[in-house]
Amino acid sequence: MTVDVAIIGGGISGLATAYALKHQGLDVVVLERQAHPGGNAQSERIGGFLMEHGPSTVNAASVTAAGLSTDLGLDASRCDLGNEVQKRYLVADGALSGISAGPMGFLTSGYLSLSGRLRMMAEFLLPHHLDGKDETVMAFCRRRFGREFAEKVIDPMVAGLYAGNAADLSVSAVFPKLVALEREFGSVSLGMFRRYQQGAKMPGSRLYSWREGLGSLPKALASRLGTDIQTGVAVQGVRRSPNGFNVNAGRAGNIETKTVVLSTQPHVASRILDGLDDAAAAAAVEIKAPPLAVAFLGYKRNQVDHPLDGLGFLTSQSKNRVLNGAQFNSTMFPGRAPEGCVAVTGYFGGARCPELARLPEDHLIAEARREFQDLIGARGEPIVARVRHWPLGLPQYEIGHLERTACLRDTEKRTPGLFLTGNYFDGPSVAACLGQAEKTASAVSAHLAIQQKQSRHKKKLKFG
Repeated sequence: MTVDVAIIGGGISGLATAYALKHQGLDVVVLERQAHPGGNAQSERIGGFLMEHGPSTVNAASVTAAGLSTDLGLDASRCDLGNEVQKRYLVADGALSGISAGPMGFLTSGYLSLSGRLRMMAEFLLPHHLDGKDETVMAFCRRRFGREFAEKVIDPMVAGLYAGNAADLSVSAVFPKLVALEREFGSVSLGMFRRYQQGAKMPGSRLYSWREGLGSLPKALASRLGTDIQTGVAVQGVRRSPNGFNVNAGRAGNIETKTVVLSTQPHVASRILDGLDDAAAAAAVEIKAPPLAVAFLGYKRNQVDHPLDGLGFLTSQSKNRVLNGAQFNSTMFPGRAPEGCVAVTGYFGGARCPELARLPEDHLIAEARREFQDLIGARGEPIVARVRHWPLGLPQYEIGHLERTACLRDTEKRTPGLFLTGNYFDGPSVAACLGQAEKTASAVSAHLAIQQKQSRHKKKLKFG
């Protein structure tokens, strides 16, 4: 087989890259090791409930995601976040503390002490960071907003977004806009206010999905790509060839391709890059992805005391909870549970406690039931209880991550025709992955256009 582009990895990033390139008329093949494409974006109907095995939302600010939804004919099944989502919940003193979803929520709630709120408000008076060194998210937020805000708000937020520890992750990689505001205005809060005065939109939390869940997106992409996707294919290696690259696709044979896109998890990319681009291989292998487990439980509505009037809840490390957090799925979007029922999902593991994510299903269901009984008053046997184990979870953007990804982005310069994409570049969210895939497709297309131009020029010189 000979193609223009061979994409190794059929998760959302790989599928979106392939779709964009095929749309431009290029010959593409996607090689996916698993039996089904889509990566961790899997949605499953279980007795009328809808379980999300991985991500569950898309940020409405993503132009790329909106365009794909329209192109793929998914708009008719789009579901916006439910009106019942009124609060954000954090664990405080053994119970859930409800905080208004509005911008003044943390100032008006009792979740933070009075001194903690005053310290947070004093951020604009503090001197800014001058030495230019990268900091952890915890160090940055403690310095700018105070210890209480950093430990009780930012720590659980990082656990929810990255399944990581705020004390380990790089603020420049995780929250680059906050760093930029401090650098430009000397204060994050002052910078946000100035940006607002200049007409910039304040950060929002408008989220959406589709009637049959996030898995609708990779399913639609895979349907459009058709036979351009080969599943159950474990790539054995990639080497240079006279016309580009030769991909050893195991049982699928050898594939000659002008370009290669690695859209795999970092450790897989590192293995393939070994001997092809050793600098990139060394950078990729340093990106950790600790295991995660997702526990989905469905109850009758009268089994749960809590109003479930939020996205879910998050916990800080200091509260010694086994769950990093939870989502109230049936509140977020319609159709996630049968009439008279509710659905909740708990998340275990990540960098906080990776060994928890390796426990067997019955152990995790028991732990989730105990947590939900304690925090939302869930009583009795759940109607549905299911666990999904992910041996490798979300990439950890630890200190030095920007240097690592800079090295990985430069792969195409050191090894022309070789590109990388995935959730370890611009963020692990679906919107970030789609945005990165769009950039990758543009870079591949530009490379092939230059190659074609050079080929025509050589032929012209050869034949006069």
